[in-house]
Amino acid sequence: MGIVDTNILLETGTNELEILEFIISGNSYGINVAKITELMQIQEVQEMPLSHPCVEGVFQPRNEVYTIVDLAGYLGLGPSEDPGKDIFIITNFNQMNIAFHVHAVESIFRISWNDIEKPDSIIYGGQEGVVTGIAKVNDRIISILDFEKITFDISPETGIDLNTVKQYTGADREQIPIVVAEDSALLRKMLTEALQTSGYSNLLILNNGEEAWEHISGIKNSGVTDILSKVSCLITDIEMPRMDGHRLTKLVKTDPVLMDIPVVIFSSLIDENMQKKGAEVGADAQLAKPEIANLVGIVDVMVNRHKDKEPAMSF
Repeated sequence: MGIVDTNILLETGTNELEILEFIISGNSYGINVAKITELMQIQEVQEMPLSHPCVEGVFQPRNEVYTIVDLAGYLGLGPSEDPGKDIFIITNFNQMNIAFHVHAVESIFRISWNDIEKPDSIIYGGQEGVVTGIAKVNDRIISILDFEKITFDISPETGIDLNTVKQYTGADREQIPIVVAEDSALLRKMLTEALQTSGYSNLLILNNGEEAWEHISGIKNSGVTDILSKVSCLITDIEMPRMDGHRLTKLVKTDPVLMDIPVVIFSSLIDENMQKKGAEVGADAQLAKPEIANLVGIVDVMVNRHKDKEPAMSF
């Protein structure tokens, strides 16, 4: 197999992504290439006692230890017809190394987030379903999975640790309007709890970048003279149907009326490469989702420094 090139998209803010299509029990699924470090033929793994039923064990290619997740088992689908040809999709996100066991991989294709639709909640498991987007490519329907939810379901301790967020009793944060763009229902809930616990209760939680852009540009078009009185900070994920966080950030930061809105990119994909991409589109701060304890402090800084023009922050 080999290493996957995760730097294919040279320009940031185009609202495009690269999707790897993979197969489980004859069904097509997708994963953002930015999450992938390598594709490998299935290998023998070491079983782990008392682990989740969908955890096959661990293996160590080179010097990294990876947990192996059986995606067919998690999704309730049948076994591979030819297990010897199965594939491990090696990933790194949320500062975790995880290998997902699939039955085959097809190809990588480029697609606009605008062409990815939010799935029907009735069909795909309610508000916290495992499918975050539906893409149609060459007459095939590809379901893009929420790998953050999958890892959280299997191992809840890998999610956002709300115990690190301190309870806040002051009143000065209550009136500060914060807009959040996040497509995962699980993470929307966690972000809401974290921000409200810290005193930021004036929240507008939206499903994707397109909804956030429509809201913010709508405020601008209403003639409001002090845009920061309506949006004191924007917190955005990167991966979202319709419009991603980089595109949203670029639109805000290139608009002369909106450019002073502090933008915090809060994503599982934050690494050195993604920090560069976020900086290119003007993000004021960027941090990975396990760093939830730092988010409130960053928002505090952002809402008080919007006119200081200090350098962007990365964590």
